Amino acid sequence: MPARPGADPLLADALDDVGRAMDVLFDALMPVPEDGRARLVEAMRHAAIGGGKRLRPVLVVASAGLFGVDPQHALRAGAAIEAIHVYSLVHDDLPCMDDDDVRRGKPTVHKAFDEATAVLAGDALQSLAFEILADPATSGDPFVRAELVEVLAQASGAAGMCGGQMLDIAGEGQALDMPAITRMQQLKTGALLSAAVEMGAVLGKVPVEGRVHLRGYARDIGLAFQIADDLIDHGGDPALAGKAVGKDAEAGKQTFVAAVGEERAREQARMLVDQAIAHLSAHGHEADLLRAVARYIVERDR
Repeated sequence: MPARPGADPLLADALDDVGRAMDVLFDALMPVPEDGRARLVEAMRHAAIGGGKRLRPVLVVASAGLFGVDPQHALRAGAAIEAIHVYSLVHDDLPCMDDDDVRRGKPTVHKAFDEATAVLAGDALQSLAFEILADPATSGDPFVRAELVEVLAQASGAAGMCGGQMLDIAGEGQALDMPAITRMQQLKTGALLSAAVEMGAVLGKVPVEGRVHLRGYARDIGLAFQIADDLIDHGGDPALAGKAVGKDAEAGKQTFVAAVGEERAREQARMLVDQAIAHLSAHGHEADLLRAVARYIVERDR
């Protein structure tokens, strides 16, 4: 996998290394059975193996690295959150949701297989995520495993990603104000990014009060990430994005770009990145990868 355009060398190496590690892990975790389930697992593999930015597992690895966590434990936790992210993409692409034909530069799961298989593949990827976290191979400490499950479950459900998606659907065609758009995006996109950063601290057995600065960092990059996504959808290149663009406006979705315009949205994203980096001021070079992720978020084209 080539180094990513727009990423500094530290982050480019991390994206490549973690991307390869995710593919290896998913390959091992999803062997194709020799029975009627084969089509389901092949669909899961189609969605999870190859492609994607892998930013969420990189964030787990980067956060865990602050606290001397075993990299293999961090990669497993990263695979769990990536499984949740991938399941959400599979379901988002369905005709009943965003109705997309291309994801990560290849046919969406319901196009490559069928709608029923895509629904089941998403469901099974969600289950796989919690199976990974509950496995002692992710952490020898049962309390750590339980907290990892709790953090990811909260970030994935009605109080997080799914809730944000529902707010997005409910807001189509409505004139939402900035607080409403911000809340929607904090749940829809920010919740999983925040969980990725927090899971690294959980693996490092950092108490809740010791994670405040990381939560601030995650909150800011989450909003910056969504603004960058809005900008890509607004005027990005579909060949680089690996998916269709311009669909938010067609669907009447309320985005940062629609609310404040392209230039102000770019300024807001840059300000959020600066704030995110400021949250890491107590850390030295060990936080350079987290800083690089923050900068990359507003520089990416996909």
